[in-house]
Amino acid sequence: MKKTILAVINQKGGVGKTTSVINLAAALSILGHKNLIIDLDPQGNATTGVGMSNSEKRKNIYNLLIKKEKMADVITQTQIEGLDIIGSHVDLSGLEVETANDNQRAFILNKLLTENKTLIDQYDNVFIDCPPSLSLLTIIALVAAKELIVPLQTEFFALEGITQLVKTINRIKINLNPNLNIRGILLTMFDKRNKLSSQVDIEARNYFKDKVYNNVIPRNVRLSEAPSHGLPCVMYDKNCSGSKSYFALAKEFMSQQAKLGSAA
Repeated sequence: MKKTILAVINQKGGVGKTTSVINLAAALSILGHKNLIIDLDPQGNATTGVGMSNSEKRKNIYNLLIKKEKMADVITQTQIEGLDIIGSHVDLSGLEVETANDNQRAFILNKLLTENKTLIDQYDNVFIDCPPSLSLLTIIALVAAKELIVPLQTEFFALEGITQLVKTINRIKINLNPNLNIRGILLTMFDKRNKLSSQVDIEARNYFKDKVYNNVIPRNVRLSEAPSHGLPCVMYDKNCSGSKSYFALAKEFMSQQAKLGSAA
């Protein structure tokens, strides 16, 4: 099976990016994969979404990036078997200013992952949750990742925003990470009663072809409730429509991974 490092990215906020990171990673762990989440968003929602604190002073991604802590010391086990996390901290928001004079700063996470290859190779998947902007932190994630998952909200401006993102990805490929590829486009907040959702679905599949996952994530109140309980929705209410969709996505992801692994 192909092991990989994926950045989950969209410069627009509120598209289900963090929800997708924690629920896909948790569903894959429940199905037997071993996963690591790296929370690269200073808001730390992926961290709190799996029941961890985003004010942990020592074990966080910021301390790892400034080389104050070693990778083995900042990885924390979550309450979900097979799912670990490197949590975020608000100090991460100052990294761009603090590293202003470092012309290699885009490579800091990539270098750390390479130096800790033995540790990282224990995981089937590493998911990097990016901030909702095209900032230095997002660039750091794009340079470190091998593949991307792009959550796409099924609304009017979604496709317009994604063309800007594709341009950024292409610039990163040319200048910093030639091996970067879009693994999949994930349609989120899908409302089958709304014609617009179906229209965006059709347009996305016309544009991205088979890059768009067959499984879409519906609008579902349980997905919004789960983080306040410190649980991914796939554990909070595994029978709701949102959880069922993420389990179906996880199986599609695993099937895709098996094919990519056999082709490698």
